[in-house]
Amino acid sequence: MYCVKCGVRLQEGVERCPLCDTPVWRPEEPAKEPKNYSARYPKAPASSRIPVLAFLTVGLVAVCLSALIFCLSTYHAVSWSGYVMLGIAVLYCITLLPLWFDNPHPMIFVPLGFVSVCGYLLYICLYNGGRWFLSFAFPIVMITGAITTATIALFRYVKRGKLFITGGLLIVIGCSSMLLEMFEHITFGTKMFTWSLYPVSAFSAFGLFLILAGAIRPLRDYLSRKFFL
Repeated sequence: MYCVKCGVRLQEGVERCPLCDTPVWRPEEPAKEPKNYSARYPKAPASSRIPVLAFLTVGLVAVCLSALIFCLSTYHAVSWSGYVMLGIAVLYCITLLPLWFDNPHPMIFVPLGFVSVCGYLLYICLYNGGRWFLSFAFPIVMITGAITTATIALFRYVKRGKLFITGGLLIVIGCSSMLLEMFEHITFGTKMFTWSLYPVSAFSAFGLFLILAGAIRPLRDYLSRKFFL
């Protein structure tokens, strides 16, 4: 190692040239850049969505109260305002309520959305004196909610085997259409196997294809390159 100014040979470990007092330059060491920023961690900016959510919440509450007051003063009953209020409540639970949280967990809010839909359908059934909730609406909404929640959980926490997961879910969705027709038959007296065999066949065939594709490596690699799976 030599001095960059006078060229004298330097010993290892010296910081300055003993002849001209020039700082030793080591090209293998990157030059230290001066820090042009504060060492203090910046505070997170206040969320701008909170005032918007508060404004929308107040507006929806005002709509609910207006509909209720109108029905009470006109019909002396809740009448159609119950549909408005519960419909807005369901919409709020599905769309606006998760936005109040910085990281809304889908495993909490997705089932909550389906539960709110069930409550709305139960109100409609009871208000109109129907008998279709327990035998039709409730199982259908619960099955749909279970499949949706399972899909989110599998794709969120399982990192491998996407083709197997997708294929299995498609088969489950196809078979659930047969359950839908069965509940329709029990509740409304319709015929069985009039339409459910079509989605069962289509979804099951595509699901089995994806499962086979996941088991056959060349086909799996081709689909991964083609569709970025």
